[in-house]
Amino acid sequence: MKVWAMRGTLHLLTAGDAAACLSLMAAARTWEKGAWQRTFATVDQVGALADAVREILPGRVLGREELAAEILRVTRDESLGELLGSGWGTVLKPLAWQGLICHGPGDGNRVTFTSPGTWFGDWAGLPAPEEAAARIVPAYLGAYGPATMETFDQWLIRGASKRASLRGWFADLARSGVITEVSVDGRRAYARTADLDDIAAATSMPTVRLLPAFDQYVLGPGTGDEHLIAPHRRALISRTGGWISPVVVARGRVAGTWERDGEALTVGLFAEAGPVPETALAAEAHRLVKTAELIVVTV
Repeated sequence: MKVWAMRGTLHLLTAGDAAACLSLMAAARTWEKGAWQRTFATVDQVGALADAVREILPGRVLGREELAAEILRVTRDESLGELLGSGWGTVLKPLAWQGLICHGPGDGNRVTFTSPGTWFGDWAGLPAPEEAAARIVPAYLGAYGPATMETFDQWLIRGASKRASLRGWFADLARSGVITEVSVDGRRAYARTADLDDIAAATSMPTVRLLPAFDQYVLGPGTGDEHLIAPHRRALISRTGGWISPVVVARGRVAGTWERDGEALTVGLFAEAGPVPETALAAEAHRLVKTAELIVVTV
């Protein structure tokens, strides 16, 4: 299912993962916060949109204009038409987080929408947040742990979860033995209990990789993770407009950025990252572009 999920961005998720992620995002109720209402839509307007979509979408696939027209027909509220015209995706995101709307099948350049229940015949709705956390927190830690609660929350919803809820999810999983509290450079973090031995035995790898823009290796811990990206280099990775640059990863850390222009592949290595074997860089470049002309500069 293609849906606005983590951090309000589009993701392609299985039904189970989508339902669990959306449940945790809905629990934050970010659309009820004053700043969100002042910028985008009031709680009453979001509620009216939700009621309309519940009535309109089941069993149907509609394009943007069709959906907007149907919402106006059902609500007879011109203010909702103005919202849909100026901030289309943003005002529909709270509906996605409540499990009411998702993207439909592709139709050329035409974007379509439907309900999760239409897309998945066995869609059971959103689980309770506690049940959802029992699925998503261990999955996240299995990919990116050890990690702090705060890092998980930044990945999920840019740090907007209710603090008591977040602490409760992690505490419940720790009590059940699914996750374990650990210390990383003196800071409290968590890992899956089943992974502890592998983490303790892990060693630094000399692997060099050229990762694409928006790669999950970067998005998982986030560009604010100082173990991954030097703080003074963050602006080169996290760019304006939400762009996440293609990166060079060496020994597990971001060691530079890269870009392609035709057959030329230019790598900008960070001076403080230490030596990166050019043979390994060349192998990676040729893995991506068989006839690549590799240009390496230090920045």
